[in-house]
Amino acid sequence: MKLLLISNSTNAGEAYLAWPQQFIADFMHKHNVKKVLFVPYAGVGLSTESLEKSYDVYEQRVASVFATLGFEVESVHRSANPVSAVNDAECIAVGGGNTFHLVAIMHKLGIMQPIREKALSGTPFMGWSAGANVACPTLRTTNDMPIIQPESFDCLNLVPFQINPHYLDANPEGHGGETRQQRIEEFLIINREIVVVGLREASLLEVENGKMMLKGHKKLRMFRYGTEPLEIEQGADLSYLL
Repeated sequence: MKLLLISNSTNAGEAYLAWPQQFIADFMHKHNVKKVLFVPYAGVGLSTESLEKSYDVYEQRVASVFATLGFEVESVHRSANPVSAVNDAECIAVGGGNTFHLVAIMHKLGIMQPIREKALSGTPFMGWSAGANVACPTLRTTNDMPIIQPESFDCLNLVPFQINPHYLDANPEGHGGETRQQRIEEFLIINREIVVVGLREASLLEVENGKMMLKGHKKLRMFRYGTEPLEIEQGADLSYLL
């Protein structure tokens, strides 16, 4: 597989997709990609007119960035046959937003399994935020509100562990709710055999030829049931998680 799993699209104060641009460009050039099929269904609130308009806005936002890197983008929502569009894609990118809505529409359109098969066969796949979460076995480590009920929480299962995108260490002052770590530990009480990686913003995982590396600018926090979380340094080889 060839995977680029990105925690977040945008750092505070930066332009959209600014921090991962070089990683995206290197990934695409390395795999000779010219055109990307974009999956926009996490983008729920980009327009108040309609979901279709939100998808249009999302496609244009991503396409404008990718065009500066020399790549063409077309959104799957424009296709009369989404499964065929997936099957014909030379690269697939899944954008961030609401993971529940993303997964619901992927199941509804019947593209979850075709995307999985494409990625397993070697088609380059990238996703940021919700798009990284959907590469996991399930969406259950998302941070998002369940605004819609998918037919299943099952996702692409391209990696055998769970990602928590946008992982935060701090709890806001005056906030009495659970920390991110506590929420992940709740997940692990119920799912004791699963590893969860807290992927901090400005970091990503790249998978190629059975090897997985941590790249970007932040450490990763790894959670296993019954043990203290581990801090993993940037540049670490995490292939043992695959």
